[in-house]
Amino acid sequence: MTLVAGVDSSTQSCKVVVRDLETGALVRSGRASHPDGTEVDPAAWWSALQEAVAAAGGLEDVAALSIAGQQHGMVVLDAEGRVIRDALLWNDTRSAQAARDLIDEVGAAGYAERVGVVPVASFTATKLRWLTEAEPSNAARVAAVALPHDWLTWRLLGYGPANESELGPDLEALTTDRSDASGTAYWSARSGEYDLDLFERALGRPGREAGSAGADGTVVLPRVLAPSEAAGRTSGGLLVGPGAGDNAGAALGLGATDGDVVVSIGTSGTVFAVTDAPVADASGAVAGFADASGLSLPLIATLNAARVLGSIASVLGVDHDGLSTLALSAEPGAGGVVLVPYFEGERTPNLPDATASLHGLTLASTTQPNVARAAIEGMLCGLADGLDAVRSVGVREQRVLLIGGAAQNPAVATIASQVFDAPVVVPAPGEYVADGGAVQAGWALTGTRPAWTVEAAPALPVDTRPVIREQYAAAREAAAREAGGR
Repeated sequence: MTLVAGVDSSTQSCKVVVRDLETGALVRSGRASHPDGTEVDPAAWWSALQEAVAAAGGLEDVAALSIAGQQHGMVVLDAEGRVIRDALLWNDTRSAQAARDLIDEVGAAGYAERVGVVPVASFTATKLRWLTEAEPSNAARVAAVALPHDWLTWRLLGYGPANESELGPDLEALTTDRSDASGTAYWSARSGEYDLDLFERALGRPGREAGSAGADGTVVLPRVLAPSEAAGRTSGGLLVGPGAGDNAGAALGLGATDGDVVVSIGTSGTVFAVTDAPVADASGAVAGFADASGLSLPLIATLNAARVLGSIASVLGVDHDGLSTLALSAEPGAGGVVLVPYFEGERTPNLPDATASLHGLTLASTTQPNVARAAIEGMLCGLADGLDAVRSVGVREQRVLLIGGAAQNPAVATIASQVFDAPVVVPAPGEYVADGGAVQAGWALTGTRPAWTVEAAPALPVDTRPVIREQYAAAREAAAREAGGR
C-alpha cells in the first residue's frame, strides 16, 4: 500500500490526513490547534504541523505529502531566513486603507484586468503596503515574501534560519502554487506570471521570482509550481508537492467539476467554482483566483461564517445542537427578525468597519427561536449573495456542495435549501482541504491526478422561501448605509 498525506494549515488548526493512494481510504489522521488572533508567529504553525504529524502516526511510511493552507497571510523574511514580524492573517483588516490607496493609484478595472482581483484588506499586497507605511524599519529588512503554505513547505524541506534548519536560509528555494499566488494581488492567473510593478507598488521595492536573475536587494517571491510539480524532497526522502490555498485544496479534495458550486462554512465563508476561463470582476466582488489543477477558481469570501453561530448560541445559552433545535422551531423568515452578521467587519460586501446588527425586533418577534433562526438565515444569505455574484461572471451551477463543520448542523442544511435556489448536497464530514493536499501529493508522486470517490447525502429538495432573502436584502442595505456613515 502506497500512502500519501495532505495537510490543512488553517486559521484555527493544523490537520493531517494519511490516505491510501489507490483507493483514497483514510488510514489515519492528526490535529493540533493554532493560536487565536489575526496576527500569529509562524513558528506556531510549524510546531502545530509537527504535533499534528505525530498525532497522525508520523510520516515514516508515507511516500509524498502536500500542504494546503489559509490564503493571503503575509510572511516576511529577512536575508537570514528569519521571520521579521508576526504574520498578518487574511482576516486582519488593518490594511483596509492601504487597499483603498492601491485602488486609487491603479484603478479597480486595472487591477482586475492585470491580476484578476481588486485589492481588499485580506490580500497580501495590501498588507505589504501597510507594512511600508506603519513599520518602515521592518519593511526595509524584507528579503522575501511568502504565504503560510509556502513557508511551511520551505521549512519542511529543511530550510530556515541557520540555527533552526538543516539546509539554512536559501530563499531561492521558496516555492508556491498558482492558487495561492493568485490571492496576493500581484500574480496573474491569466498570464501565469507575477506582476512585478504591482508588487513594487505594494512594498515600495522591486521583486523577482525565486531562481530568476535580479539586482542585489531585490525581494524574492516564491517560484510558482505547476499543479503536479514537486517542491522537492526532505532529507528523509519524502516527496513534497506544490501545496495550495485552502479553497483550491477543498476543490481538489471534493473533486469539484463544472456545474459544482462549493459553499464552505468555516472561520470564513466562501463560495467558489472551478471554471475553464479566468475571471476579471472590476467590482471586486468576485476574486479571479486560479485553482490547483490548472483551471480557474472564481470566489467570493465573507469574514463572518461559523463563528456567527457560536456567538449567537453563547448569547442564547445553548450549544450548537440547541441552536439548531431552536432555529427549526421558528418559521422561515424568523418572524421578521434579521441578523446582518458583520461581527468582524465584512469583505463581501467590502465593509471592513461594519458591525453586526439585528433588525425587525418587536415584542412579539423577540424570541429565542427567531433569533437562532435569524443567525443561520443571515449567515446563509451572505453566502447566497455570493452565489449571485459568481453567477454574474458566468458561473452556472447544477448543485451547491455545502461543506465545513457547520454544514453538518441539521438546521444549517435545512435552511440552506430554503435560502438557495439550487439543489443542496452535503458531502460526508471530512477534511477536504487536507484531502486536496493528499490528492496533490499523489499527483506529484505518480504524474496522474487521483480520482477518489466522495460520499454525500442525497440532494436536499429545493424549498426556496423568498421572504428570507427579501428581508435580508433590506436589512443589509440599512447596515451598509450605517457603516458608510461612520
